[in-house]
Amino acid sequence: MTKEEVLGALRNVQEPDLGQDLVTLNMIKDLRIEGNVVSFTIELTTPACPMKDMMKGACENAIKLLVDKHAVIHVGFTSKTTSNRTDAKTLLSGVKNIIAIVSGKGGVGKSTVAANFALALAESGAKVGLMDADIYGPSQHIMFGIRGERPLMKENGGKGLIVPIEKFGIKVMSIGLLIDEKQAVVWRGPMVSSAIKQFVSDVDWGELDYLVIDMPPGTGDIHLTIVQTVPVTGVIVVTTPQLIAVADAKKGVAMFGQAQLKVPVIGLVENMSYFAAPGTDADIPENRFYIFGKDGGKKLADEFDIPFLGQIPLVQTIREGGDIGVPMMVSDDAVSKLAFKAFADTAVRGIAMRNANMAATEIQEIIE
Repeated sequence: MTKEEVLGALRNVQEPDLGQDLVTLNMIKDLRIEGNVVSFTIELTTPACPMKDMMKGACENAIKLLVDKHAVIHVGFTSKTTSNRTDAKTLLSGVKNIIAIVSGKGGVGKSTVAANFALALAESGAKVGLMDADIYGPSQHIMFGIRGERPLMKENGGKGLIVPIEKFGIKVMSIGLLIDEKQAVVWRGPMVSSAIKQFVSDVDWGELDYLVIDMPPGTGDIHLTIVQTVPVTGVIVVTTPQLIAVADAKKGVAMFGQAQLKVPVIGLVENMSYFAAPGTDADIPENRFYIFGKDGGKKLADEFDIPFLGQIPLVQTIREGGDIGVPMMVSDDAVSKLAFKAFADTAVRGIAMRNANMAATEIQEIIE
């Protein structure tokens, strides 16, 4: 066997989402051949890549079929998270992807989805941060069990920076960590915008593959401040199947579809899709109860021609986990974790395709 023969065989293996072969995409690294032993590393577009086992099998089959059926093949993995940012000197320069989690209205479980999405990314090996941008109704400090804690400060180049609290392997920052819970945040728009800018410029986020931003519900000042301050890679819209929630979710999709914003919608996820009684098999249709309606989010995704990222069931343990500070992705409930993992895998693939096929992320200039 020669390297040329092996690379020729691997040219028949495509990266499932990017539509090109692994050799052309320069994803094959450290190829070595010793006798009939072939070893190489596949450089993934994200450590959270859900397709790596499929690519490994395809590579092994290609080499055995086209080069040597007796070949002994060792495939390793590394990752280099894709990012199409061209503004290395701007704020959050160490963050490769900034993902905003949005909803048209409150009460659809947006913060729960944001928390478990961030944890699912971290579980796959990515470096992740979670910014709670819901100034009026912060909740991530509760969901992560860090209420009452206060972040430390550090000095960098003569400037004081807030050090986000690390929990379950990710960096978390929320206004709930800085104020007394008994006090309401009664601020006008400019003060809220100033606080959001401080969460960006005065927090030591460091090097991250993904910064997940839990946005407030609706379409307002904070949304505009975020896209005017940092280059948002894309947004994920959260809704329930209920007609009222879907109607409001349309406004969120429409906001980021406006020409003046130009922020891609990675996709839409439907939360509280159905209820299945504990102990029953939720995969059996007869065991599902569609309390808030059926497929409202899926129909909305089809209407706007955006990817549908999955359905999250209505499960009591998901709510309980958020209340006690142990989100579902770090609990022992393996069955409920599968829905969040499947959603996160689909979203990660969408982010990688967005980076490969769309224009570079930029800070938006909005004419008011």
